[in-house]
Amino acid sequence: MSDVFVLPDPGEGLTEADIVAWKVAAGDSVTVNQILVEIETAKSLVELPSPHAGTIAELLVTEGDTVEVGTPIVRFGSADGDTAAEAAPAAVATAGSSAAGSQEAGSTAGTGGAADAGSTDAGGGSGATLVGYGAVESSSKRRPRKPGATGVPAASTASASAPQATPAAPAAAPNDAASSNGAGASSSPAAAPAAAPGAGSGRPLAKPPVRKLAKDQGIDLASVRATGANGEVTRADLQAHVDGTAASAAVVPQSGGAQPAGGTAPAVDPAREEQVPLKGVKKAMANAMVASAFTSPHVTVGVEIDVTRMMELVRRLKAEKSLGEDVRVSPLLIIAKAVTRAALRHPGMNARLDDEVVTYRNYVNLGVAAATDRGLIVPNIKDADRMGLRELGTAIGELVSVARTGRTSPAAQSGGTITITNVGVFGVDWGTPIINPGESAIVAAGQVQKKPWVVDDELVVREVMTLAASADHRVVDGEVISRFLRDVADVLEDPITLLF
Repeated sequence: MSDVFVLPDPGEGLTEADIVAWKVAAGDSVTVNQILVEIETAKSLVELPSPHAGTIAELLVTEGDTVEVGTPIVRFGSADGDTAAEAAPAAVATAGSSAAGSQEAGSTAGTGGAADAGSTDAGGGSGATLVGYGAVESSSKRRPRKPGATGVPAASTASASAPQATPAAPAAAPNDAASSNGAGASSSPAAAPAAAPGAGSGRPLAKPPVRKLAKDQGIDLASVRATGANGEVTRADLQAHVDGTAASAAVVPQSGGAQPAGGTAPAVDPAREEQVPLKGVKKAMANAMVASAFTSPHVTVGVEIDVTRMMELVRRLKAEKSLGEDVRVSPLLIIAKAVTRAALRHPGMNARLDDEVVTYRNYVNLGVAAATDRGLIVPNIKDADRMGLRELGTAIGELVSVARTGRTSPAAQSGGTITITNVGVFGVDWGTPIINPGESAIVAAGQVQKKPWVVDDELVVREVMTLAASADHRVVDGEVISRFLRDVADVLEDPITLLF
């Protein structure tokens, strides 16, 4: 007897995850809590443990697939052929049912509260509790299977339902002469494959990852020739359809007529381009930035400042190891302290707007934008305003270290109040950053470089940087953001003010 394990709900409003790497294979014996697979949600990498001991009978999804919550991903049970054969129809029906109910499901890039702990199998599976995952609502009743998902060949279904197969007639247009001689479409064995996939149900059959990939590429599954064992469209079918369309578009007409004015665009060699689906952390970032940019009216101001004294302090703290051996001292540490201080002095920059209600927060959860191999994330340091330089330096070091591994938890990315993005590490002078959703302001710190500067009416060489700040103009006006930025600049120009 087999047991199906479904993708649990990771919480945080997330509805899907990408399969990154399987840690087991069919036939392997596993123990309780042994890692089965590594997945990537819109916020981090997560390892899923086995809910119980047993044998892996089948991996139901492949690496690279985008899988929706509740989709079966692993089947436990005996690895012998008889058990696999008995369980296969059930697994196919479950996958088909999941696909039919989740075509429009999408990923949410919000930063809401943490989800409740616990997880329940949607397919009547193990029912095991996984720490850190929310509950998945499900029903133990399976809805009636659609034609084509019961193991009956798609051709037989099409033959038995001639009136429903009629819309596929254009695909059999070359056989019109045969039809006029009295040969009906349902009586011709060759006509059956021309019917649209899942013709009996009126909707093409495909697993959720394939359905989502088709949607992302703007392809109607009804136009794709299905070769799946049960009449479903496979990933290979979809790729073949894409390749065939590209090949058709690349054919140059051999007509001797004149070309349209301006000519036609040259065909692009597919080998010179690469299409990568937007998913995971990068998709979450894209959705969040669109939501922020087109919801919050941004206003950005900037100032160029002399940070020679700040850099002298950084070099001194490094040399003397005043903050400890393990604390990484950098300009970002001083900037973080200055921003944290100014955020409390100008509450509008540390606020949140929800449905015409502004919430002013008397604490600072300082977000630090981190560029990782999987995309941009913004983990935050909780209660950064209560930390001294040593604690803040340690917290920043841990934040960066975890972010580089891609394993920052969703909780660490939720609840931020104001963010710093250090574009200077890329050799950039300044920028106009987009506010992180749920916040009202973000500060961009440019690179520090030597420039000619006027001091006491004399031209000298100083270390200079540009600060920029974007804020939600619905919450603060130009005066507030300007005073906030000047406050931060004063600290960086003369760090001794941190003592007062």
